[in-house]
Amino acid sequence: MNAELDLLIGLNDYDRPQDVADRAVQAEELGFDRITTGETTGWNIVPPLTLAADRTDELGLSNDVVSPYGRSPAMLAQTALTLHDASEGRFRLGIGPSSPAITERWHGAEFERPLRRTRETIEIIRNVFETGSPAYEGDIFDIPGLDYERDVPDTPPAIDVATLGPKATEMAGRFGDGWAPQLFTADGLRDRLEDLERGAELADTGKSPDDLRVAPIVRGVASEDRERARELARSTTAFMLGAYGPYYGDSVAEQGYEDVVSEIRAAWEDRDTDAMAAALPDDVLDDLAPAGTPEEVREWVEAYAAIDGVDAVRVGFVRGVSEEDKVTTMEAVTGAL
Repeated sequence: MNAELDLLIGLNDYDRPQDVADRAVQAEELGFDRITTGETTGWNIVPPLTLAADRTDELGLSNDVVSPYGRSPAMLAQTALTLHDASEGRFRLGIGPSSPAITERWHGAEFERPLRRTRETIEIIRNVFETGSPAYEGDIFDIPGLDYERDVPDTPPAIDVATLGPKATEMAGRFGDGWAPQLFTADGLRDRLEDLERGAELADTGKSPDDLRVAPIVRGVASEDRERARELARSTTAFMLGAYGPYYGDSVAEQGYEDVVSEIRAAWEDRDTDAMAAALPDDVLDDLAPAGTPEEVREWVEAYAAIDGVDAVRVGFVRGVSEEDKVTTMEAVTGAL
């Protein structure tokens, strides 16, 4: 496999932040290149990633993703620089526009102008990385600026942007160092990569699309019990399309599955999760998720990694998997079986 392998870790699967570090050690031993973890309404990402950094030697560390509404741009820069130092330069910062639910019902902010806020946040973070000051005049932020109390590194953390739509992905290409999309078919990913490349060409830094680390997220499970694996993946994928706010469903609908998404959403209106899963056909599941025997999952990930422009595949687990399922899946995709 030419592309790198990232392991997406769900913080809610663990009892203590120290357990995340245990998983990171295991991931490094199995041959994963990077771990990444998200932050919504559970643990803050910093303690588990700091512990993981301390207990690993070469494993990359990332987050998928922090909200530009949940921390100030300067605090995001501080967070990234702290994890950069803790990991001796192995950290990449992940940021994305977030969603109305998390923004309004958790952070208590208005979900207004998400793309503009994300862009300005990235620019302010870069100001801190480059000059040590968040000084900035924009449409949303007007910051006089103070000086960062430490020396800024010569090579600061890269910034990965998680987006779905064409304009948002163009923004990721223009202002980010990487792109972390989710729930894309192979054909849908190829189409959206054109938007990413256009954004890179619009950048005033002379970057090339090849400078961007493209690391799509896939959620799946490998098991010798093939039907159980597919049942788990079908349930999780359908839930993401129907219940995770509008964006994932809208994106998959635009990739050619409008009728499927509509049926799943209709089932969610009745909170009928069984009907949601039943509305996801095998061919659509196969397009979106690696699920089946270990051999099938490895072949799926290898084919996805071979898409022109993909630099890494971020493999996460679907809901309801056992520890045995997780180990089997990790060993399958890394070739450790």
